[in-house]
Amino acid sequence: MGLSEALGTSSWGVSPQGRFLRSGDLFSGESFHPFQVGASPSQRDTEALLPVTRAMELRKRNYYVERPLLNQEQLEELGCLTSATETHQWRTWFQCSYTRARALLLQHLPVLAWLPRYPVRDWLLGDLLAGLSVAIMQLPQGLAYALLAGLPPVFGLYSSFYPVFIYFLFGTSRHISVGTFAVMSVMVGSVTESLAPDEDFLQAENATVDEEARDAARVQLAATLSVLVGLFQVGLGLVHFGFVVTYLSEPLVRGYTTAASIQVFVSQLKYVFGLQLSSRSGPLSLIYTVLEVCWKLPQSVVGTVVTALVAGVVLVLVKLLNDKLQRHLPLPLPGELLTLIGATGISYGVGLKHRFGVDVVGNIPAGLVPPVAPNPQLFASLVGYAFTIAVVGFAIAISLGKIFALRHGYRVDSNQELVALGLSNLVGGIFRCFPVSCSMSRSLVQESTGGNTQVAGAVSSLFILVIIVKLGELFQDLPKAVLAAVIIVNLKGMLKQFTDICSLWKANRVDLLIWLVTFVATILLNLDLGLAVAVVFSLLLVVFRTQLPHYSILGQVPDTDIYRDVAEYSEAREVPGVKIFRSSATMYFANAELYSDALKQRCGVDVDHLISRKKKLVKKQEQKLKRLKKLQKQTAASKDTSVSIEVHSSTRDMESNNMEDSKAEGEGSAMSCRDGGAHACPERKATDLPAVSTGNELEGMVASGQEGAKAPDVTTLKALGLPQPHFHSLVLDLGALSFVDTVCLKSLKNIFRDFREIEVEVYMAACHTPVVAQLEAGHFFDASITKQHLFASVHDAVLFALQHPRSSPASPVLMTKL
Repeated sequence: MGLSEALGTSSWGVSPQGRFLRSGDLFSGESFHPFQVGASPSQRDTEALLPVTRAMELRKRNYYVERPLLNQEQLEELGCLTSATETHQWRTWFQCSYTRARALLLQHLPVLAWLPRYPVRDWLLGDLLAGLSVAIMQLPQGLAYALLAGLPPVFGLYSSFYPVFIYFLFGTSRHISVGTFAVMSVMVGSVTESLAPDEDFLQAENATVDEEARDAARVQLAATLSVLVGLFQVGLGLVHFGFVVTYLSEPLVRGYTTAASIQVFVSQLKYVFGLQLSSRSGPLSLIYTVLEVCWKLPQSVVGTVVTALVAGVVLVLVKLLNDKLQRHLPLPLPGELLTLIGATGISYGVGLKHRFGVDVVGNIPAGLVPPVAPNPQLFASLVGYAFTIAVVGFAIAISLGKIFALRHGYRVDSNQELVALGLSNLVGGIFRCFPVSCSMSRSLVQESTGGNTQVAGAVSSLFILVIIVKLGELFQDLPKAVLAAVIIVNLKGMLKQFTDICSLWKANRVDLLIWLVTFVATILLNLDLGLAVAVVFSLLLVVFRTQLPHYSILGQVPDTDIYRDVAEYSEAREVPGVKIFRSSATMYFANAELYSDALKQRCGVDVDHLISRKKKLVKKQEQKLKRLKKLQKQTAASKDTSVSIEVHSSTRDMESNNMEDSKAEGEGSAMSCRDGGAHACPERKATDLPAVSTGNELEGMVASGQEGAKAPDVTTLKALGLPQPHFHSLVLDLGALSFVDTVCLKSLKNIFRDFREIEVEVYMAACHTPVVAQLEAGHFFDASITKQHLFASVHDAVLFALQHPRSSPASPVLMTKL
């Protein structure tokens, strides 16, 4: 016997008149058609509403489905559901083999996987040109971003060499350019300037700052911070915590980097105007810095301002020229490098420092510095900053890495990227580097100039090594105002992100709210607190959006098994007697109560009030029933009392006693007739009985209960005189349910209980298999709620509800057995 015969429902479809039919049924001559999913309306309606060609296209798209009606138990039987074997991932961690060891080595040292297969003829020239282009940009940016970090410029060169070479060995992205980055540098600068301010290094004799001691303290802080950042990133990567970046959405990252660009711009104003500003950190430090700059503008050094303006104009002109001649130039003109060389030559020849008071870079020692262990005493004060910088640096790197990976068709491992970036910062911190990430502008140059792998990064790091060893001291007379101009001009890309406000206003205003809150919080509270506020706000907004999903009552699209919101689809019609409810979000502890409230509100029945009235009436009837039973017991006791009759009584006394007994029998029969109603006293007219007599029914229950007859159910809404719902079945579309928790289970049980109280049967539909497994694990199914209440689709549940319009309320257990 097949499943269709076992189910006894055969195949379901719709008639041309839109009625539900079962194969073999006859409905007043209506012909049966297997159910048409996506079918057009009748021919007459189609020709009236659509052109003939459109109607023909719709007819061609029709397809037919003929299958039995399935609940969850039958679906599992038909599909042969098998329980997935539980696998313990931790068992594989301790397995050792050559294949596993090789796979782990290639996973954590990716250079061994791609370098032996490197196509030298095809890619080497492009990587050499890209590496040279990136190095030309890396040199001025390294010197400039070191100023952002509050360090001597030479440490920017160190940070452009060690981390880049380490990433070449361990990174999985082929195109990102690791090294100094403006956002990371300004975050480091906020730490070094707050923990080692100028005021702590004032010399007593002339009230000037001991720059050598201050720089040494800040270098130690930055190097220790880099080691901590590296430890955080490596640790998170090893425990596969790379998914943490998913909590940093694109609007959040772009709003944060835009605010950071404002921080960078403000931090460079003192070099542009040649001012001495006090070090500030913490909330509102940016506002105070801007106010101080405005206050001290009359003290600006004219030579410094002119130098910064000339350098800025030259850089802008070169960038515009590169944009115009982009198609004709094999490599972009190195405007930053040419500006640095020209400014250094002019400063040395004219003597800008001595004649005009222009501040210059100063001593740049040649050669590499020996490794130095970090200071563990600084860990406690730096751990909070380190975690924030680690997350921000990884978020920026993985975002760019995934963009280039999608563009060129390869995969970036987020966990290995964490490890690679962490090792770059860890090793770099030992060699006195400050924390680094990847640069947007350099990455774009590396890709556009033909870079294919991180060989380009290795070439750029070697070029920086040559400059550190031999050529670095040539830039001692470079004005700091020129470096400030380089930084400000390079902010153009991040400042252009202000256009996100207009695009997000049109596309998604919730994302716009995240962007604005991130931007304002970062501007007012500084970079570390601003990021924390942005992440918390973003997560709270996600929770808030799940608490306000779209609730809808569904109706059937004519001649289909498709159900849509009746408020959105004018042709969708509710199935008579069946309510179909759907939520656009999963139900869990945060919105379970809102789900129940919305369900009761959309159904159009005040369920709680109806249940309350029913309980009050049932309670009154129970009390009345108790009084009747008590009265009946008293009557029975009085009947048992016999009157003793004297043996030698007179005949007259016996006759009088007989008359009294007959009178008592007449009264008893009258009481029996009064108690039993029309059935107990057939000669009494039906018109003599009241229309609704709950008390008489209860008395009848007592009387008939003694005789063993079946008592009528007086707890129904109709018997109690309460209004009945206009639907007999409720279908919950749970297709959006992705998981269930204990609160969700209790809420669903309460929905079943409440609606059964008002004589409405509840069914569930379209649950995913993992959700069904969680329902079973939570002991949701029992004698009253079985898998037969769960259907494969909404249409199956609707068809079954139409077969069983209203279950008998007399037996609450049998009521749920389908």
